[in-house]
Amino acid sequence: MDRSVLTRRALLTSSAAAAISAATVSVPSAASAGQKHLPDVIALPNGFRPEGIAIGKQPYAYFGSLADGRIYRASLVTGRGKVISPGPGTPSVGLKIDRHGLFVAGGAAGDGRVVDPRTGEILASYQFASAPTFINDVVVTPFGAFFTDSNNPFLYKVTRPGAFTPLPYSGDLVYQAGFNVNGIAPTPDGRALLVVQSNTGGLFRVNPATGATTQVDLGGEILTNGDGLLVLGRSLYVVQNRLNQVAVFRLDRRGTSGALVTRLTSPNFDVPTTVAAFGDRLYLPNARFTTTPTPDTTYTAVAVKRTA
Repeated sequence: MDRSVLTRRALLTSSAAAAISAATVSVPSAASAGQKHLPDVIALPNGFRPEGIAIGKQPYAYFGSLADGRIYRASLVTGRGKVISPGPGTPSVGLKIDRHGLFVAGGAAGDGRVVDPRTGEILASYQFASAPTFINDVVVTPFGAFFTDSNNPFLYKVTRPGAFTPLPYSGDLVYQAGFNVNGIAPTPDGRALLVVQSNTGGLFRVNPATGATTQVDLGGEILTNGDGLLVLGRSLYVVQNRLNQVAVFRLDRRGTSGALVTRLTSPNFDVPTTVAAFGDRLYLPNARFTTTPTPDTTYTAVAVKRTA
């Protein structure tokens, strides 16, 4: 890409960083969509194999395909959608959207990219690691964009186009055999990060400058099959994929402790993985990991009411 384009679309300049607030998440109102009732189930393309979801200020959800990396945009009002990016032939996993674009974690390809949500154009790309790796999720904060790796004990910190810094974990979080760090979100005060370790069920607070970690006190609750994370105010939503539920916690502002509030579920869940919010609803794609994928396998995203 022309360097002038990258300059114009710099991901996290100092002025842009000041405009992004991880501490206060603004959730668009469903009323802005001009509809009193939005569909509870959104059909995705057959064979798509969804994993990540992102929703911005407008009533559109973006989904990434584990099969080939396509990006699908669906209207939350009508449920209809279309592929906006054909994908690179490798996975698209966790997604986040902000004013700079759609940030995409690249799974086993070991990469990440930023996509224009209107045109599907790739604005920037990053090769974080080589196999074995699984770049699983991403969050955008005033400190940079952070990508998790479920196989290697690093966060990958992006602060400008074309450049990143591997940030090794230290402290309480210790990688073990299996699938490790998965979802990522900011703490309520925006000063640190939260990550869930899928194989142990632990939740950890991460210093975004040093990678130092401390385990979050959840009163003995274990986040078995922990996947996508979402923080709205002081509410933490943890998707527990194969349990077909979302655990909801009330956190302290620093994200050092939390108490279980409730667990959300739906008869429409079929191994949901990640979560995004619009108005008073949560939206989750069904990855259907217990179903053998074929080109004709059907997939959906499901909406449920959030509690806080």
